[in-house]
Amino acid sequence: MAEEFLKVNHISKSFAGVKALEDVSLTINAGEIHCLVGENGSGKSTLIKLIAGVYEPDEGEIIIKGKPYKRLHPIDSIREGIQIIYQDFSLFPNLTVAENIALNTELEKNKKLVDWKEVRTIAKEALEKIDIHLDLDALVEQMSVADKQLIAISRALLQNSQLIIMDEPTTALTQREVKSLFKVIKSLQAKGMSILFVSHKLNEVQEISDRTLILRNGKKIVDAPASEIDRAKLVYYMTGKEIVETSYEYKPKTDCPECLLKVDNLTSPGRFYNVSFELHPGEILGITGLLGSGRTELATSLFGVEPAESGSISINGKQIKINSIQDAVANGIGYVPEDRLTEGLFLPQSIGRNLIIRKLDELLTKTRLIDERRVNSEIKRWVGSLSIKTPNANLPVQSLSGGNQQRVVLAKWLAVNPQILILNGPTVGVDVGSKSELHAIMRKLATEGMGLLVMSDDIPELMATCNRILLMRKGRIVEEFDRKNITEKEINLKLVEA
Repeated sequence: MAEEFLKVNHISKSFAGVKALEDVSLTINAGEIHCLVGENGSGKSTLIKLIAGVYEPDEGEIIIKGKPYKRLHPIDSIREGIQIIYQDFSLFPNLTVAENIALNTELEKNKKLVDWKEVRTIAKEALEKIDIHLDLDALVEQMSVADKQLIAISRALLQNSQLIIMDEPTTALTQREVKSLFKVIKSLQAKGMSILFVSHKLNEVQEISDRTLILRNGKKIVDAPASEIDRAKLVYYMTGKEIVETSYEYKPKTDCPECLLKVDNLTSPGRFYNVSFELHPGEILGITGLLGSGRTELATSLFGVEPAESGSISINGKQIKINSIQDAVANGIGYVPEDRLTEGLFLPQSIGRNLIIRKLDELLTKTRLIDERRVNSEIKRWVGSLSIKTPNANLPVQSLSGGNQQRVVLAKWLAVNPQILILNGPTVGVDVGSKSELHAIMRKLATEGMGLLVMSDDIPELMATCNRILLMRKGRIVEEFDRKNITEKEINLKLVEA
């Protein structure tokens, strides 16, 4: 029988009278990969923070290696061998790889002077534990997201970790990087370490998990061996309803014979080369590729963030120049960025202000003052039409779940009626229910005549929303697929070849 490392017994936690968790129990055995899944607001983060000792439970107890805790403090959790790697990794971007890995160990020794040779030795040995080789002198801000993940894992291992909790570790990783991370996780498991893996990505949960705990509205719905829960059951247990993802059937607009967007030999040296494609009214065109393929660079170039140096762009048969974001917007192009938190939203500002920011000039009186009546009407319109779940549009947008934040970014652009909408990773970090709803919104926009350009390495997403998919490799478009004539597995194989 497997040795029990952590047991959460009938835990409940409320905030301002609202139940975040209600009578939840969980057992993690030594050397087990346990997945925690649930929609935004299901209680995942609260459970993690209770295990970390950040929150105190209202009811229940936490037992670690047979020792019960009514009140677990963060230092107790750390001393018992529990380490948490949050989504932001909690790294110092201005320090080197070696400094980030060895910092905690050096601080524990309470020395007045830093032994730089020792710092490098500690970092080197930590990376060797997971068979990874990184430049110890490189600044963390220069590292890829995948490498930052490995740095965070290496640092956690120095603290004699026995349980590592990974909170959405693959949100910004490509498929190739995810496979590398899973290899590391499996090697840690082989050494007897336990992993609590938190993710929205159901295919990853099925691939990596030994056992799966599903939360919904703060309650435990299922805790069972992963082999007993297929994808359809995962979706049903998480959402409480069956979600059937339908693919988009593109029908050319007979009343719009012109090509909506035509790109010819667009080039930005060092980023992408001789990119050519067409986008038609009512079409959803996908562009995929691994990290460094040039898909994000192409998206930002078309939106005028970093203009291309040569080639041509035409909209509705008329050649245009996009030298700035203002040029793109003036020509009816909208852009939903890959990182909504840093590029798409004003987080401390209200939901309402974020919704109307692009349309503000149209909501002024003749004396150039804000017309509050029209502003409130516009906010109410978009909260309703995109089903943004909030009790009050005056709340800061950072109070919303990831799916609702993404709706706000979408609404901000839809308010100005773009002809073309570029969506870069449209559902990154969004739970399965919201993801399906966002896909439905995208399909509806296309049926109304908008042209959508979707940049993503989420192949199931592209198969569910696009009629054509372009594959980029080393800055060039190398293949085009008709969604009806290719399978998800075949595209994944093409991606790996890239």
